[in-house]
Amino acid sequence: MDVLVIGGGASGLVSAIISRENNNNVTILEQNEKLGKKLLITGNGRCNFWNKDQDITKYHSSDLDSVQIIYVKKKDEVLKFFDDLGIIYKNINGYYYPFTLQAQTLVDALVKKIEFLKINVKLQEEVIDIKKENNKFIVITKDNVYYADKVIIATGSLAQSSTKGYDLLKKLGHTIKPIVPSLVPLEGVSSYYKIWQGVRSEVNLKLYEDNMLIKEEQGEIQLTNYGVSGICIFNLSGLVTEGLTKNKTEEIKIDFAPWFKESKQEFLKYLENRCQENDFYSLRDILEEFLNKKIVNVIYHILKLNNDVAWSMVNQEKLVELIKEFPFKVKKSADFSKAQVCRGGIFLSEINPNTMESRLVKNLFLTGELLDVDGDCGGYNLGFAWMSALIAGENHD
Repeated sequence: MDVLVIGGGASGLVSAIISRENNNNVTILEQNEKLGKKLLITGNGRCNFWNKDQDITKYHSSDLDSVQIIYVKKKDEVLKFFDDLGIIYKNINGYYYPFTLQAQTLVDALVKKIEFLKINVKLQEEVIDIKKENNKFIVITKDNVYYADKVIIATGSLAQSSTKGYDLLKKLGHTIKPIVPSLVPLEGVSSYYKIWQGVRSEVNLKLYEDNMLIKEEQGEIQLTNYGVSGICIFNLSGLVTEGLTKNKTEEIKIDFAPWFKESKQEFLKYLENRCQENDFYSLRDILEEFLNKKIVNVIYHILKLNNDVAWSMVNQEKLVELIKEFPFKVKKSADFSKAQVCRGGIFLSEINPNTMESRLVKNLFLTGELLDVDGDCGGYNLGFAWMSALIAGENHD
């Protein structure tokens, strides 16, 4: 078969390799000046491409049954693919990286395989239209026209890039779940964030939507001059951005003392005992034993406390609440240019998860971020890109 792969990113490169190994004539059309451009910046340039803790709960979609089929079908083949590619990798706390900790290593290996297989690559070829006539695809770029028996669309999402993939698929009859940024920092409504800017802290988080608890996360948070960032924030952000588009209120409560597992009332007693046992310490001294100074500054700012205030003169319940359930009201998320991935995309009900073939257009296949699937931080989004590409590249009846 003559196969056109539209998009030379993560899933496009893998699906092209698999398709060529299945004895097809393969051409990649890439709108950028080089292959794997977005792949080079993943994981801050280190490329966390897989996670040992593979679990379907790490993936999110309006059709998790279809995700489950894809996941079960290919999750055990991903590392074998990279082994065969010659990638040496290291496992850091379950996160898989190229041994060099450089995304360039992985991209180079994929490109070398593309060259070895003599896959035709056309760079700076932006597809502007796609049609199907007499069982043949006609793919039109700004400068050329291509013909193919099979087309794999792997153009990626709007995260940190522009893509015509959604428009092409709309023309072919597909529908799209609204797309919002995900794995993205969040901006709050208050003005005092510049006080805590630059702090990293281990926390527990609870996300409330319209005052109802919908998800919890734990890990490191990064406090910024506009709000909050960090992996645990990223893992909540897809839900937050979805909710904001529906005019829901989104509030995150931050536990800055996650090591204390008992109730807030017990924590109050703990602080009271610490103050009584260490009467030569100020309240600020006690708090700075376990809180960053800048976080204490924010708490004192909110409660309008003097530095030398005594425990007995403080609104103790409010103080404990700010430590154990600090309220962060979300104003908005960062935009697509700061997002690692998107939430939303082509509905999985419109593809066959066993083949990644469109249910609407025969011999049209879809992969990766175009689809209504996104994962948590930690290599899961690339994981789905690899799994869907391994399926799409195969020969199907």
